[in-house]
Amino acid sequence: MSKVTSKGQVTIPKPVRDRLGIEAGDEVVFEETDDGYVLRKRVTENPFEKWRGAADTDATVSERMTELRGER
Repeated sequence: MSKVTSKGQVTIPKPVRDRLGIEAGDEVVFEETDDGYVLRKRVTENPFEKWRGAADTDATVSERMTELRGER
């Protein structure tokens, strides 16, 4: 539970911040639902971006699949 300050600010409890992965400087979004509002962390980067180029290789698909499966 948190109280709203005169400036409209609230402190998000640490267990909630930890669960949502919210750190200082992160942005959060309040989404209206039929049951009220939902707080979620704003994600500004594509979660798949870190994998871009991971499969860049001259190997054929068959060779790459063999490598990934650990087959000899």
